Amino acid sequence: MKTGKKFTGWLPPLLVCLLALELSACSTSGVIPLNPLAKAPLNQQVYTDPMLNVPDLTTLDPALASDPSSVAAVQMIFTGLVQLDDKLRVRPQLAQSWEESSDGTTWTFHLKTHLKFSDGTPLTAKDVAYSLDRALQPATKSTTAPIYLALLRDSDKMLAGTIQTLVNDSILVPDDNTIVLIVRKKAAYFLSMLTSTCSYVVEKSLVAKYGAGLSDHLSEGGGAGPFKVAAYTHGREIDFVPNPNYYGPKPQLRKVVFPFYQQPAKAYQAYQAGRVDVTGVPVSLLANTKKRQDFHQVPQLWINYYTMNYLAKPFDNTAIRQAFALALNKTTIVKSVWKGALQATNHIIPQGMDGYNPALTGPDGTQSLAGNVAAARDLLAQGLKQEGWSSAAQIPPIKLTYATGLVAFDQEVAAMIQAWHQVLGVTVTADPTNYNTLLDEVTAATNNANGLQFWGLAWVAEYPDPQDWLSLQFGKDVPNNNMNYGQNYGSAAAKQQLIQQQIAGADATMQQDGRIQAYQQAEQALVNDVAWLPMEQVTQIFLRKTYVRGMIDNAQSLVPPDDWANIYIGQH
Repeated sequence: MKTGKKFTGWLPPLLVCLLALELSACSTSGVIPLNPLAKAPLNQQVYTDPMLNVPDLTTLDPALASDPSSVAAVQMIFTGLVQLDDKLRVRPQLAQSWEESSDGTTWTFHLKTHLKFSDGTPLTAKDVAYSLDRALQPATKSTTAPIYLALLRDSDKMLAGTIQTLVNDSILVPDDNTIVLIVRKKAAYFLSMLTSTCSYVVEKSLVAKYGAGLSDHLSEGGGAGPFKVAAYTHGREIDFVPNPNYYGPKPQLRKVVFPFYQQPAKAYQAYQAGRVDVTGVPVSLLANTKKRQDFHQVPQLWINYYTMNYLAKPFDNTAIRQAFALALNKTTIVKSVWKGALQATNHIIPQGMDGYNPALTGPDGTQSLAGNVAAARDLLAQGLKQEGWSSAAQIPPIKLTYATGLVAFDQEVAAMIQAWHQVLGVTVTADPTNYNTLLDEVTAATNNANGLQFWGLAWVAEYPDPQDWLSLQFGKDVPNNNMNYGQNYGSAAAKQQLIQQQIAGADATMQQDGRIQAYQQAEQALVNDVAWLPMEQVTQIFLRKTYVRGMIDNAQSLVPPDDWANIYIGQH
Protein backbone atom coordinates (compact mmCIF):
# COMPACT_ATOMS: atom_id res chain seq x y z
CA MET A 1 0.00 0.00 0.00
CA LYS A 2 1.38 3.39 -0.93
CA THR A 3 1.37 5.57 2.17
CA GLY A 4 2.97 8.67 3.58
CA LYS A 5 5.72 6.39 4.82
CA LYS A 6 7.52 6.98 1.54
CA PHE A 7 8.31 10.31 3.08
CA THR A 8 7.83 11.44 6.65
CA GLY A 9 6.85 14.86 7.83
CA TRP A 10 9.43 14.64 10.59
CA LEU A 11 13.17 14.25 10.56
CA PRO A 12 15.47 12.57 13.07
CA PRO A 13 17.62 15.00 15.09
CA LEU A 14 20.63 14.80 12.79
CA LEU A 15 18.67 15.53 9.63
CA VAL A 16 17.02 18.45 11.38
CA CYS A 17 20.51 19.72 12.13
CA LEU A 18 21.48 19.33 8.48
CA LEU A 19 18.56 21.50 7.53
CA ALA A 20 18.52 24.19 10.16
CA LEU A 21 20.88 23.88 13.11
CA GLU A 22 24.04 25.96 13.00
CA LEU A 23 25.64 26.29 16.42
CA SER A 24 29.07 27.49 17.40
CA ALA A 25 31.49 24.85 18.64
CA CYS A 26 31.83 24.37 22.37
CA SER A 27 34.08 22.38 24.67
CA THR A 28 31.46 20.42 26.59
CA SER A 29 31.98 16.73 27.13
CA GLY A 30 29.82 13.88 28.33
CA VAL A 31 28.98 13.95 32.03
CA ILE A 32 30.71 11.04 33.76
CA PRO A 33 28.75 9.51 36.65
CA LEU A 34 30.43 9.18 40.05
CA ASN A 35 29.39 5.55 40.15
CA PRO A 36 27.48 4.36 37.08
CA LEU A 37 26.07 1.34 38.91
CA ALA A 38 24.81 3.20 41.98
CA LYS A 39 21.33 4.68 41.78
CA ALA A 40 20.72 8.32 42.45
CA PRO A 41 18.29 9.18 45.27
CA LEU A 42 14.59 8.62 44.61
CA ASN A 43 13.90 12.33 44.08
CA GLN A 44 16.43 12.30 41.22
CA GLN A 45 14.81 9.40 39.36
CA VAL A 46 13.47 11.73 36.68
CA TYR A 47 14.20 11.31 32.97
CA THR A 48 13.64 14.30 30.66
CA ASP A 49 13.38 13.54 26.95
CA PRO A 50 12.67 16.57 24.71
CA MET A 51 10.27 16.29 21.80
CA LEU A 52 11.92 18.18 18.92
CA ASN A 53 10.27 20.29 16.22
CA VAL A 54 6.84 20.11 17.83
CA PRO A 55 4.90 22.86 19.60
CA ASP A 56 2.65 20.22 21.18
CA LEU A 57 1.51 16.62 20.79
CA THR A 58 -0.96 16.01 17.99
CA THR A 59 -2.93 13.44 19.99
CA LEU A 60 -2.76 10.88 22.79
CA ASP A 61 -5.44 8.70 21.21
CA PRO A 62 -3.70 5.46 20.10
CA ALA A 63 -6.10 5.06 17.18
CA LEU A 64 -5.05 8.45 15.81
CA ALA A 65 -1.36 8.72 16.72
CA SER A 66 0.93 8.66 13.69
CA ASP A 67 3.71 11.22 14.20
CA PRO A 68 6.76 10.06 16.22
CA SER A 69 6.21 12.38 19.21
CA SER A 70 2.59 11.34 19.70
CA VAL A 71 3.46 7.68 19.21
CA ALA A 72 6.22 7.93 21.84
CA ALA A 73 3.75 9.41 24.34
CA VAL A 74 1.05 6.86 23.53
CA GLN A 75 3.52 4.02 24.12
CA MET A 76 4.03 5.27 27.66
CA ILE A 77 0.33 5.03 28.50
CA PHE A 78 -1.15 2.20 26.43
CA THR A 79 -0.30 -1.36 25.40
CA GLY A 80 -1.74 -3.98 23.07
CA LEU A 81 -1.98 -7.74 22.77
CA VAL A 82 1.62 -7.81 21.56
CA GLN A 83 4.45 -5.31 21.26
CA LEU A 84 8.03 -5.18 20.05
CA ASP A 85 11.00 -5.83 22.30
CA ASP A 86 14.29 -3.93 22.05
CA LYS A 87 15.40 -6.25 19.22
CA LEU A 88 12.14 -5.40 17.40
CA ARG A 89 10.78 -8.91 17.81
CA VAL A 90 7.13 -9.52 18.68
CA ARG A 91 6.58 -10.35 22.35
CA PRO A 92 3.46 -10.89 24.51
CA GLN A 93 1.97 -7.93 26.36
CA LEU A 94 -1.69 -8.07 27.32
CA ALA A 95 -1.72 -11.52 25.74
CA GLN A 96 0.18 -14.22 27.58
CA SER A 97 -0.02 -16.66 24.66
CA TRP A 98 -1.65 -17.28 21.30
CA GLU A 99 -2.04 -19.89 18.61
CA GLU A 100 -3.07 -19.83 14.99
CA SER A 101 -5.29 -22.31 13.17
CA SER A 102 -3.88 -24.85 10.74
CA ASP A 103 -4.93 -22.70 7.77
CA GLY A 104 -3.32 -19.62 9.35
CA THR A 105 -6.46 -17.48 9.24
CA THR A 106 -7.66 -17.68 12.85
CA TRP A 107 -5.58 -16.31 15.72
CA THR A 108 -6.65 -17.04 19.30
CA PHE A 109 -5.13 -14.86 22.05
CA HIS A 110 -5.27 -15.70 25.76
CA LEU A 111 -4.98 -12.68 28.04
CA LYS A 112 -2.90 -12.41 31.16
CA THR A 113 -4.94 -12.69 34.34
CA HIS A 114 -6.10 -9.79 36.51
CA LEU A 115 -5.41 -7.08 33.94
CA LYS A 116 -6.46 -3.55 34.89
CA PHE A 117 -6.52 -0.08 33.42
CA SER A 118 -4.48 2.51 35.29
CA ASP A 119 -7.58 3.61 37.27
CA GLY A 120 -8.07 0.05 38.56
CA THR A 121 -10.93 -0.89 36.23
CA PRO A 122 -10.65 -4.55 35.06
CA LEU A 123 -9.46 -5.01 31.46
CA THR A 124 -10.99 -7.94 29.58
CA ALA A 125 -11.17 -9.35 26.07
CA LYS A 126 -14.23 -7.17 25.48
CA ASP A 127 -12.02 -4.09 25.86
CA VAL A 128 -9.57 -5.48 23.29
CA ALA A 129 -12.43 -6.14 20.87
CA TYR A 130 -13.89 -2.67 21.42
CA SER A 131 -10.53 -0.98 20.83
CA LEU A 132 -9.71 -2.82 17.61
CA ASP A 133 -13.19 -2.24 16.25
CA ARG A 134 -13.15 1.43 17.30
CA ALA A 135 -9.83 2.04 15.52
CA LEU A 136 -11.33 0.82 12.25
CA GLN A 137 -14.68 2.57 12.57
CA PRO A 138 -14.97 5.24 9.82
CA ALA A 139 -16.10 7.76 12.44
CA THR A 140 -12.77 7.43 14.27
CA LYS A 141 -10.93 8.68 11.15
CA SER A 142 -7.76 6.76 11.89
CA THR A 143 -5.11 7.00 9.19
CA THR A 144 -3.17 4.04 10.58
CA ALA A 145 -5.80 1.40 11.35
CA PRO A 146 -6.74 0.91 7.65
CA ILE A 147 -3.09 -0.06 7.08
CA TYR A 148 -2.15 -2.08 10.14
CA LEU A 149 -5.52 -3.78 10.70
CA ALA A 150 -6.26 -4.36 7.02
CA LEU A 151 -5.74 -8.10 7.40
CA LEU A 152 -8.82 -8.45 9.61
CA ARG A 153 -11.53 -10.08 7.56
CA ASP A 154 -14.21 -7.64 6.37
CA SER A 155 -12.27 -4.59 7.56
CA ASP A 156 -12.71 -3.20 4.06
CA LYS A 157 -16.47 -3.62 4.35
CA MET A 158 -16.62 -1.71 7.62
CA LEU A 159 -14.41 1.07 6.27
CA ALA A 160 -16.75 1.30 3.28
CA GLY A 161 -19.77 1.47 5.59
CA THR A 162 -21.44 -1.72 4.36
CA ILE A 163 -21.23 -3.37 7.79
CA GLN A 164 -21.42 -1.65 11.18
CA THR A 165 -18.93 -3.61 13.28
CA LEU A 166 -16.32 -6.38 13.20
CA VAL A 167 -17.32 -7.65 16.63
CA ASN A 168 -18.94 -11.09 16.14
CA ASP A 169 -17.62 -10.99 12.58
CA SER A 170 -13.81 -11.21 12.49
CA ILE A 171 -13.38 -10.19 16.14
CA LEU A 172 -14.81 -12.79 18.54
CA VAL A 173 -14.88 -12.84 22.35
CA PRO A 174 -15.54 -16.40 23.60
CA ASP A 175 -14.91 -15.30 27.22
CA ASP A 176 -13.33 -12.48 29.21
CA ASN A 177 -9.83 -13.90 28.84
CA THR A 178 -9.93 -14.92 25.17
CA ILE A 179 -10.15 -12.99 21.93
CA VAL A 180 -10.20 -14.53 18.46
CA LEU A 181 -9.13 -12.58 15.37
CA ILE A 182 -9.94 -13.88 11.88
CA VAL A 183 -7.79 -12.65 8.99
CA ARG A 184 -8.52 -12.70 5.28
CA LYS A 185 -5.40 -14.65 4.33
CA LYS A 186 -2.53 -16.55 5.89
CA ALA A 187 0.04 -13.96 6.91
CA ALA A 188 3.01 -14.59 9.19
CA TYR A 189 3.52 -10.82 9.53
CA PHE A 190 0.09 -10.29 11.15
CA LEU A 191 1.62 -10.12 14.63
CA SER A 192 4.08 -7.44 13.53
CA MET A 193 1.19 -5.35 12.24
CA LEU A 194 -0.63 -5.80 15.57
CA THR A 195 2.22 -4.00 17.36
CA SER A 196 1.00 -0.69 15.89
CA THR A 197 -0.41 1.82 18.37
CA CYS A 198 -3.81 1.66 16.62
CA SER A 199 -4.13 -1.85 18.11
CA TYR A 200 -3.61 -0.62 21.69
CA VAL A 201 -6.44 -1.00 24.20
CA VAL A 202 -8.36 2.06 25.42
CA GLU A 203 -10.88 2.32 28.25
CA LYS A 204 -14.34 2.54 26.71
CA SER A 205 -15.85 4.57 29.57
CA LEU A 206 -13.34 7.41 29.09
CA VAL A 207 -13.90 7.47 25.33
CA ALA A 208 -17.65 7.61 25.91
CA LYS A 209 -17.25 10.38 28.49
CA TYR A 210 -14.76 12.63 26.68
CA GLY A 211 -14.83 11.63 23.01
CA ALA A 212 -12.43 13.78 21.00
CA GLY A 213 -11.22 15.33 24.29
CA LEU A 214 -9.79 12.03 25.50
CA SER A 215 -6.18 13.29 25.33
CA ASP A 216 -6.84 15.90 28.02
CA HIS A 217 -8.24 13.46 30.57
CA LEU A 218 -5.83 10.53 30.62
CA SER A 219 -4.74 11.36 34.17
CA GLU A 220 -8.07 9.70 35.10
CA GLY A 221 -7.18 6.37 33.47
CA GLY A 222 -7.58 5.17 29.91
CA GLY A 223 -4.60 2.89 29.37
CA ALA A 224 -2.79 -0.11 30.83
CA GLY A 225 0.82 0.79 30.00
CA PRO A 226 3.78 1.22 32.37
CA PHE A 227 2.98 4.91 33.00
CA LYS A 228 0.01 7.18 33.35
CA VAL A 229 -0.32 10.89 32.70
CA ALA A 230 0.47 13.04 35.75
CA ALA A 231 0.15 16.43 34.04
CA TYR A 232 -0.21 17.76 30.51
CA THR A 233 0.45 21.44 29.82
CA HIS A 234 -0.26 22.13 26.15
CA GLY A 235 2.60 23.85 24.40
CA ARG A 236 5.01 23.11 27.23
CA GLU A 237 5.34 19.48 28.39
CA ILE A 238 3.68 16.23 29.38
CA ASP A 239 4.66 14.37 32.57
CA PHE A 240 4.27 10.66 33.27
CA VAL A 241 4.41 8.71 36.53
CA PRO A 242 4.38 4.92 37.05
CA ASN A 243 1.04 3.15 36.65
CA PRO A 244 0.40 1.38 39.97
CA ASN A 245 -1.82 -1.16 38.20
CA TYR A 246 0.68 -2.08 35.47
CA TYR A 247 0.71 -5.85 34.95
CA GLY A 248 4.43 -6.03 34.11
CA PRO A 249 7.63 -5.22 36.01
CA LYS A 250 7.29 -1.72 37.50
CA PRO A 251 9.40 1.24 36.29
CA GLN A 252 12.23 2.43 38.54
CA LEU A 253 11.90 6.05 37.41
CA ARG A 254 9.56 8.22 39.45
CA LYS A 255 8.79 10.57 36.57
CA VAL A 256 9.38 10.90 32.82
CA VAL A 257 9.04 14.36 31.25
CA PHE A 258 8.55 15.15 27.55
CA PRO A 259 9.10 18.91 27.11
CA PHE A 260 8.33 20.38 23.68
CA TYR A 261 11.05 22.20 21.73
CA GLN A 262 10.23 23.74 18.38
CA GLN A 263 13.88 24.66 17.83
CA PRO A 264 16.47 21.84 18.14
CA ALA A 265 19.14 24.43 19.00
CA LYS A 266 17.31 25.27 22.21
CA ALA A 267 17.10 21.59 23.17
CA TYR A 268 20.84 21.29 22.61
CA GLN A 269 21.44 24.30 24.84
CA ALA A 270 19.14 22.80 27.48
CA TYR A 271 21.20 19.61 27.34
CA GLN A 272 24.39 21.57 27.94
CA ALA A 273 22.75 23.24 30.91
CA GLY A 274 21.57 19.92 32.34
CA ARG A 275 17.85 20.60 31.89
CA VAL A 276 17.24 17.63 29.55
CA ASP A 277 18.87 14.20 29.37
CA VAL A 278 19.03 13.66 25.60
CA THR A 279 19.40 15.86 22.51
CA GLY A 280 20.20 15.86 18.81
CA VAL A 281 23.68 16.85 17.58
CA PRO A 282 24.53 19.96 15.53
CA VAL A 283 26.11 18.91 12.26
CA SER A 284 28.96 21.38 12.81
CA LEU A 285 29.96 19.41 15.92
CA LEU A 286 29.46 15.89 14.58
CA ALA A 287 33.11 15.00 13.88
CA ASN A 288 34.30 15.93 17.36
CA THR A 289 31.15 14.75 19.12
CA LYS A 290 31.69 11.15 17.99
CA LYS A 291 34.51 10.85 20.55
CA ARG A 292 32.28 11.70 23.49
CA GLN A 293 31.06 9.11 25.97
CA ASP A 294 27.50 10.35 25.64
CA PHE A 295 27.43 10.03 21.83
CA HIS A 296 25.11 7.51 20.14
CA GLN A 297 24.55 6.67 16.47
CA VAL A 298 21.86 4.07 15.83
CA PRO A 299 20.79 2.84 12.34
CA GLN A 300 17.07 3.36 11.76
CA LEU A 301 14.62 1.43 9.58
CA TRP A 302 14.89 4.04 6.85
CA ILE A 303 16.53 3.52 3.44
CA ASN A 304 17.16 6.25 0.86
CA TYR A 305 17.14 4.67 -2.59
CA TYR A 306 16.91 5.29 -6.32
CA THR A 307 15.06 3.08 -8.76
CA MET A 308 14.61 2.69 -12.51
CA ASN A 309 11.60 2.03 -14.70
CA TYR A 310 11.97 -1.50 -16.10
CA LEU A 311 9.78 -0.53 -19.08
CA ALA A 312 11.70 2.61 -20.08
CA LYS A 313 14.87 2.81 -22.16
CA PRO A 314 17.66 2.26 -21.28
CA PHE A 315 16.70 0.72 -17.92
CA ASP A 316 14.74 -2.15 -19.43
CA ASN A 317 18.21 -3.69 -19.79
CA THR A 318 19.57 -5.53 -16.74
CA ALA A 319 23.24 -5.02 -17.61
CA ILE A 320 22.75 -1.26 -17.97
CA ARG A 321 20.99 -1.08 -14.58
CA GLN A 322 23.88 -2.98 -13.02
CA ALA A 323 26.41 -0.69 -14.72
CA PHE A 324 24.75 2.36 -13.22
CA ALA A 325 24.76 0.78 -9.75
CA LEU A 326 28.41 -0.29 -9.86
CA ALA A 327 29.65 3.04 -11.23
CA LEU A 328 28.95 4.67 -7.85
CA ASN A 329 31.37 4.83 -4.94
CA LYS A 330 28.70 5.03 -2.26
CA THR A 331 31.23 5.36 0.54
CA THR A 332 32.78 8.48 -0.98
CA ILE A 333 29.47 10.07 -1.92
CA VAL A 334 27.85 9.50 1.46
CA LYS A 335 30.94 10.67 3.33
CA SER A 336 31.29 13.88 1.29
CA VAL A 337 27.58 14.73 1.24
CA TRP A 338 26.29 13.50 4.60
CA LYS A 339 29.48 13.98 6.65
CA GLY A 340 29.12 10.67 8.46
CA ALA A 341 25.50 11.25 9.47
CA LEU A 342 24.15 8.40 7.33
CA GLN A 343 25.71 5.07 6.41
CA ALA A 344 26.19 3.80 2.87
CA THR A 345 24.41 0.54 2.12
CA ASN A 346 23.66 -2.09 -0.53
CA HIS A 347 20.68 -3.38 1.46
CA ILE A 348 16.95 -3.20 0.93
CA ILE A 349 16.12 -4.78 4.31
CA PRO A 350 17.81 -2.44 6.79
CA GLN A 351 20.17 -3.21 9.62
CA GLY A 352 18.46 -3.47 12.98
CA MET A 353 15.62 -5.94 12.31
CA ASP A 354 15.03 -9.63 11.67
CA GLY A 355 15.77 -10.40 8.05
CA TYR A 356 18.81 -8.15 7.73
CA ASN A 357 21.43 -10.15 5.83
CA PRO A 358 25.02 -9.30 6.83
CA ALA A 359 26.28 -11.50 3.99
CA LEU A 360 24.41 -9.59 1.25
CA THR A 361 26.53 -8.59 -1.75
CA GLY A 362 26.15 -5.97 -4.45
CA PRO A 363 25.45 -6.79 -8.12
CA ASP A 364 29.15 -7.64 -8.61
CA GLY A 365 29.09 -10.37 -5.96
CA THR A 366 31.18 -8.40 -3.45
CA GLN A 367 30.26 -6.49 -0.31
CA SER A 368 32.12 -3.41 -1.47
CA LEU A 369 30.38 -0.05 -1.19
CA ALA A 370 33.05 1.60 -3.33
CA GLY A 371 31.63 0.49 -6.66
CA ASN A 372 33.42 -1.51 -9.34
CA VAL A 373 34.58 0.62 -12.25
CA ALA A 374 35.85 -2.24 -14.42
CA ALA A 375 32.69 -4.30 -13.97
CA ALA A 376 30.49 -1.22 -14.57
CA ARG A 377 32.20 -0.49 -17.90
CA ASP A 378 32.02 -4.14 -18.99
CA LEU A 379 28.33 -4.31 -18.12
CA LEU A 380 27.59 -1.10 -19.99
CA ALA A 381 29.37 -2.48 -23.08
CA GLN A 382 27.34 -5.67 -22.75
CA GLY A 383 24.09 -3.72 -22.44
CA LEU A 384 24.91 -1.49 -25.40
CA LYS A 385 25.59 -4.54 -27.54
CA GLN A 386 22.30 -6.14 -26.48
CA GLU A 387 20.45 -2.95 -27.45
CA GLY A 388 22.24 -2.65 -30.78
CA TRP A 389 23.97 0.59 -29.80
CA SER A 390 27.57 1.19 -30.80
CA SER A 391 28.31 3.77 -28.08
CA ALA A 392 26.91 5.42 -24.96
CA ALA A 393 26.02 8.42 -27.10
CA GLN A 394 23.10 6.43 -28.52
CA ILE A 395 21.47 5.98 -25.10
CA PRO A 396 18.23 7.99 -24.96
CA PRO A 397 18.32 11.12 -22.75
CA ILE A 398 18.13 10.22 -19.05
CA LYS A 399 16.56 12.32 -16.30
CA LEU A 400 16.91 11.57 -12.59
CA THR A 401 13.85 12.91 -10.76
CA TYR A 402 13.89 13.60 -7.03
CA ALA A 403 12.23 15.87 -4.46
CA THR A 404 13.46 19.38 -3.84
CA GLY A 405 13.92 20.83 -0.38
CA LEU A 406 17.21 19.49 0.98
CA VAL A 407 20.55 20.74 -0.31
CA ALA A 408 22.24 17.45 0.59
CA PHE A 409 20.10 15.58 -1.93
CA ASP A 410 21.00 18.10 -4.62
CA GLN A 411 24.65 17.44 -3.77
CA GLU A 412 24.17 13.67 -3.79
CA VAL A 413 22.48 13.68 -7.19
CA ALA A 414 25.22 15.92 -8.58
CA ALA A 415 27.89 13.51 -7.30
CA MET A 416 26.09 10.53 -8.84
CA ILE A 417 25.70 12.30 -12.20
CA GLN A 418 29.41 13.12 -12.19
CA ALA A 419 30.31 9.49 -11.45
CA TRP A 420 28.15 8.16 -14.31
CA HIS A 421 29.76 10.62 -16.68
CA GLN A 422 33.32 9.79 -15.58
CA VAL A 423 32.92 6.01 -15.35
CA LEU A 424 30.40 5.30 -18.10
CA GLY A 425 30.55 8.35 -20.33
CA VAL A 426 26.78 8.74 -19.88
CA THR A 427 25.04 12.08 -19.40
CA VAL A 428 22.23 12.22 -16.83
CA THR A 429 20.20 15.36 -16.17
CA ALA A 430 19.00 16.25 -12.68
CA ASP A 431 15.23 16.76 -12.50
CA PRO A 432 14.30 18.19 -9.08
CA THR A 433 10.57 18.56 -8.49
CA ASN A 434 7.96 19.15 -5.81
CA TYR A 435 7.55 16.11 -3.55
CA ASN A 436 3.82 15.68 -4.15
CA THR A 437 4.38 15.99 -7.90
CA LEU A 438 7.09 13.35 -7.64
CA LEU A 439 4.74 10.92 -5.93
CA ASP A 440 2.09 11.46 -8.60
CA GLU A 441 4.64 10.87 -11.37
CA VAL A 442 6.02 7.77 -9.66
CA THR A 443 2.51 6.31 -9.43
CA ALA A 444 1.94 7.13 -13.10
CA ALA A 445 5.08 5.16 -14.05
CA THR A 446 3.31 1.90 -13.17
CA ASN A 447 2.94 -0.20 -16.34
CA ASN A 448 4.01 2.87 -18.30
CA ALA A 449 7.02 2.81 -20.62
CA ASN A 450 6.62 6.57 -21.12
CA GLY A 451 6.58 7.34 -17.39
CA LEU A 452 9.48 8.44 -15.21
CA GLN A 453 12.76 6.75 -16.07
CA PHE A 454 14.72 7.11 -12.87
CA TRP A 455 13.80 8.55 -9.47
CA GLY A 456 14.81 8.81 -5.84
CA LEU A 457 12.67 8.17 -2.75
CA ALA A 458 12.92 6.78 0.77
CA TRP A 459 11.11 4.04 2.63
CA VAL A 460 10.58 4.09 6.38
CA ALA A 461 9.39 0.87 8.02
CA GLU A 462 5.70 0.70 8.75
CA TYR A 463 6.45 -2.37 10.88
CA PRO A 464 9.74 -4.25 11.33
CA ASP A 465 9.09 -7.23 9.09
CA PRO A 466 10.74 -8.11 5.73
CA GLN A 467 7.26 -8.28 4.20
CA ASP A 468 7.08 -4.50 4.53
CA TRP A 469 10.35 -4.13 2.60
CA LEU A 470 9.90 -6.77 -0.11
CA SER A 471 6.27 -7.73 -0.68
CA LEU A 472 4.98 -4.18 -0.47
CA GLN A 473 7.63 -2.87 -2.87
CA PHE A 474 8.18 -5.59 -5.46
CA GLY A 475 5.23 -7.98 -5.21
CA LYS A 476 2.89 -8.68 -8.08
CA ASP A 477 0.54 -5.74 -8.71
CA VAL A 478 1.28 -4.02 -5.38
CA PRO A 479 0.86 -0.21 -5.47
CA ASN A 480 4.53 0.50 -4.76
CA ASN A 481 5.85 -1.63 -7.63
CA ASN A 482 6.14 1.47 -9.80
CA MET A 483 9.49 0.35 -11.22
CA ASN A 484 7.57 -2.52 -12.86
CA TYR A 485 9.61 -5.36 -11.41
CA GLY A 486 8.19 -8.59 -12.85
CA GLN A 487 5.65 -6.66 -14.93
CA ASN A 488 7.77 -5.90 -17.99
CA TYR A 489 8.89 -7.47 -21.26
CA GLY A 490 12.57 -7.96 -20.45
CA SER A 491 14.36 -11.29 -20.81
CA ALA A 492 14.54 -11.56 -16.99
CA ALA A 493 10.82 -10.97 -16.39
CA ALA A 494 10.03 -14.66 -15.92
CA LYS A 495 12.79 -14.97 -13.30
CA GLN A 496 11.50 -11.86 -11.55
CA GLN A 497 8.03 -13.39 -11.39
CA LEU A 498 9.51 -16.46 -9.69
CA ILE A 499 11.10 -14.16 -7.10
CA GLN A 500 7.69 -12.54 -6.57
CA GLN A 501 6.23 -16.00 -5.94
CA GLN A 502 9.04 -16.75 -3.50
CA ILE A 503 8.31 -13.54 -1.58
CA ALA A 504 4.58 -14.31 -1.46
CA GLY A 505 5.37 -17.79 -0.18
CA ALA A 506 7.56 -16.35 2.58
CA ASP A 507 4.72 -14.04 3.63
CA ALA A 508 2.62 -17.10 4.50
CA THR A 509 5.40 -19.22 6.05
CA MET A 510 4.93 -19.52 9.80
CA GLN A 511 8.33 -21.16 10.38
CA GLN A 512 10.50 -18.13 11.07
CA ASP A 513 13.94 -19.45 10.06
CA GLY A 514 12.72 -20.71 6.69
CA ARG A 515 10.78 -17.51 6.16
CA ILE A 516 13.80 -15.29 6.81
CA GLN A 517 15.99 -17.43 4.55
CA ALA A 518 13.48 -17.09 1.69
CA TYR A 519 13.30 -13.31 2.13
CA GLN A 520 17.10 -13.01 2.17
CA GLN A 521 17.42 -15.03 -1.03
CA ALA A 522 14.80 -12.83 -2.66
CA GLU A 523 16.53 -9.66 -1.47
CA GLN A 524 19.81 -10.79 -3.01
CA ALA A 525 18.06 -11.41 -6.32
CA LEU A 526 16.45 -7.96 -6.16
CA VAL A 527 19.79 -6.28 -5.43
CA ASN A 528 21.46 -8.17 -8.28
CA ASP A 529 18.67 -7.05 -10.59
CA VAL A 530 18.90 -3.44 -9.25
CA ALA A 531 15.21 -3.34 -8.39
CA TRP A 532 16.35 -0.64 -5.98
CA LEU A 533 19.68 1.13 -5.98
CA PRO A 534 19.97 1.65 -2.19
CA MET A 535 22.27 4.51 -1.21
CA GLU A 536 22.17 4.96 2.56
CA GLN A 537 20.50 3.97 5.77
CA VAL A 538 19.47 6.89 7.95
CA THR A 539 20.89 6.86 11.47
CA GLN A 540 19.63 8.48 14.65
CA ILE A 541 22.42 10.58 16.14
CA PHE A 542 22.07 11.96 19.63
CA LEU A 543 23.69 12.67 22.97
CA ARG A 544 22.33 11.09 26.15
CA LYS A 545 23.66 11.68 29.62
CA THR A 546 25.82 8.78 30.73
CA TYR A 547 24.05 8.62 34.08
CA VAL A 548 20.90 7.37 32.29
CA ARG A 549 21.33 3.65 32.80
CA GLY A 550 19.61 0.60 31.30
CA MET A 551 18.42 2.21 28.06
CA ILE A 552 18.78 -0.16 25.07
CA ASP A 553 18.69 1.61 21.71
CA ASN A 554 17.05 0.08 18.65
CA ALA A 555 16.23 0.87 15.04
CA GLN A 556 12.78 2.27 15.81
CA SER A 557 13.80 4.47 18.75
CA LEU A 558 11.19 2.86 20.99
CA VAL A 559 11.35 1.79 24.61
CA PRO A 560 9.40 -1.47 25.07
CA PRO A 561 7.01 -1.35 28.06
CA ASP A 562 8.88 -3.82 30.24
CA ASP A 563 12.26 -2.17 29.57
CA TRP A 564 11.32 0.71 31.86
CA ALA A 565 11.89 -1.62 34.80
CA ASN A 566 15.62 -1.63 33.94
CA ILE A 567 16.06 2.13 33.37
CA TYR A 568 17.23 4.38 36.17
CA ILE A 569 19.27 7.49 36.91
CA GLY A 570 22.74 6.79 38.26
CA GLN A 571 24.69 8.94 40.70
CA HIS A 572 26.16 11.98 39.02
